[in-house]
Amino acid sequence: MAAAHTPRDSVRAAARGARRALDGSFAAVSVWERDRGRLRVLVNDGVRAAGEEEFPADESYPVHDFPEVAEFLHEQWASGGEPHAWVETADGDGARLGGCAAPRGAEGGGGAPQGPEGDSPRQAGEGGGAARLGEGSGSRKVADGGGARASGPYGHYRADILRRRGRGCCVVAPIVLHGRAWGELYVARAVGEPVFDRRDADFATVLAAVAAAGIAQTERLEEVRKLAFEDPLTGLANRRAVDARLDEAVELHRRTGAVVSLLVCDLNGLKRVNDTLGHAVGDSLLERFSSVLSLCGAMLPDALAARLGGDEFCLLSVGPTADEVVRVADELCRRAGELELGEGVACGVASTGDPIGPVRTARRLFRLADAAQYRAKAARSEKPVVAGREGGADDPVVRLADTPREGAPAERRRFRGRRP
Repeated sequence: MAAAHTPRDSVRAAARGARRALDGSFAAVSVWERDRGRLRVLVNDGVRAAGEEEFPADESYPVHDFPEVAEFLHEQWASGGEPHAWVETADGDGARLGGCAAPRGAEGGGGAPQGPEGDSPRQAGEGGGAARLGEGSGSRKVADGGGARASGPYGHYRADILRRRGRGCCVVAPIVLHGRAWGELYVARAVGEPVFDRRDADFATVLAAVAAAGIAQTERLEEVRKLAFEDPLTGLANRRAVDARLDEAVELHRRTGAVVSLLVCDLNGLKRVNDTLGHAVGDSLLERFSSVLSLCGAMLPDALAARLGGDEFCLLSVGPTADEVVRVADELCRRAGELELGEGVACGVASTGDPIGPVRTARRLFRLADAAQYRAKAARSEKPVVAGREGGADDPVVRLADTPREGAPAERRRFRGRRP
């Protein structure tokens, strides 16, 4: 898991590593989403049954079907106990655990399992992640460390589903982060393979702890990445994220000819709002406009919506035609003009799909979009100004962008104070 750089990589590595270490045929990792009251399966690894996806889009199970989850946490961990893995078998003989007995619940393990009569997990009260973590509820310590027969209202589902999926047994280990239940690690073996025993359960407990450490590290990296590439006020991407994505986009354009378009806009009237109504109201205006920008950006597949700083925003698009981007820019100007307090936006567009000359660097495309935005602001235009649509190489926006400033290399934001 040390090589995992994203949450998806981390949970896949945890599932795959546990499956191999325990000689299982299948493994899954699920997370407990407390705010939504559900457990969601993140990854299914190994030999998957029909309907099971490696990365499920939305395989989740309501926690209220398994109230034992909270009871287990309170009774076992809050009192200083440690989480232990447990074993379930397809023959329905009950649970054999690594240190404590768990009541039997519904078996899952990825995919949307069906009850004996074809009910969905939400109808039958059983299913993947929820059932697997919920089975730890109401645990009883076993003095001799041996197996124990478990009981519960959903016990018949587990054995039935294990059999129908060709799995003979499973071991379930809670994943705990920062002293709280985060989710579960689940490993199963096929029918005919040796049943997991006490040593396997103990080993699964250790593997879950290792997985927890890896997940925690990945979450910290994600938080650092979020701080580095996200604007804290609006939640949009920041200038650093735009620079990185634009460099990649221009390189793709040079290799394949893909259309790269950049929309740059200034939110008009922000200074007046800050000076007369206060910065809190100004921040609210920025947040409202960022929502409009995000909404318009969604009209362009995979577009990046960003706040460059202050009252400056942009949309970066790769793939859609220049005309499609201009239509979105028109919509953005219209919606921004309807915002209370603000005074609309000054919007400029530059696209490799228009006659703007060769674009070999991200800096040139930025300068073209910025020059177009400058002209829109100077003219108080309610419509976007588009580079290259007023004469190609003789286009005033192109000339403005490509005219170097005396004594210094041309950089964006140098147009302030110059006549359009």
